[in-house]
Amino acid sequence: MSVPDLAVHRPGPLPGWVYLVGAGPGDPELFTLRGARLVAGADVVVYDNLVAPAILDLAPPQAERIYVGKKAADHSLPQDEINRLLLELARQNKRVVRLKGGDPFIFGRGGEEMEVLVDAGIHVEVIPGVTAAAGVSAYAGIPLTHREHAQSVVFATGFLKEGKVDLDWPMLARPQQTVVIYMGISRLADICAQFIAHGLAPTTPAGVIERGTTHAQRVVVADLATLAQRVLEEGVRPPSLTVIGSVVGLYPKLAWFEPQDQPQASPLPHAGCAVVHGAGERS
Repeated sequence: MSVPDLAVHRPGPLPGWVYLVGAGPGDPELFTLRGARLVAGADVVVYDNLVAPAILDLAPPQAERIYVGKKAADHSLPQDEINRLLLELARQNKRVVRLKGGDPFIFGRGGEEMEVLVDAGIHVEVIPGVTAAAGVSAYAGIPLTHREHAQSVVFATGFLKEGKVDLDWPMLARPQQTVVIYMGISRLADICAQFIAHGLAPTTPAGVIERGTTHAQRVVVADLATLAQRVLEEGVRPPSLTVIGSVVGLYPKLAWFEPQDQPQASPLPHAGCAVVHGAGERS
């Protein structure tokens, strides 16, 4: 894949700089032109679990590729060591691209990594990516906002430090609002129960999208009272995204993406994965 030569663009990657690049939610065609240009000029690419192999293929053959993917209870490299790695590579005057699934600043720990680098005097550029909430819900045909259903949307994580799910439930359980839960599939029963306990009707539409935007995408919809059981019965696994709110009721009416039309019918692992589904979730 060649990168179009735009009339006006910033320079390619510079020695000693670190570029925090969002790789998007899975479909490599959702990758940004800026991200592609930087990967194509990298000396080293440090990449996460949910980066499409086709994006890694944009890197030069001689570029070093370092996998640092994280899933719950299965970190190939702890976060502190990733921070130190990026710092060391930059100090070696290499062009460093840090590839993250989705967007670096939305549950991607990009802010943590950037703090360490900036404190050490390293130049950093952030390249946004299509975050899972926007990309995955769009490919599922579930609009996050709609004048008749939701005037606000909230992103929340279902996986906090030390494995806790301690969220602001009264704020999340407001009507006329869409809530998107990242990394919450293993705690889905508790999450749904908390929404009901804090005022949302058990009949509120809710859904889970597994491996959204890829040819392995699956969508399971139900309501808050039954979603966790449906997901269990269907064998849904991470990476998955949960959407709660009446907009979910627009599925399957607005569904447009047909995964079976993709060139390969069977699921493939993301770069760095040994199997299609890991034992845990990206953290």
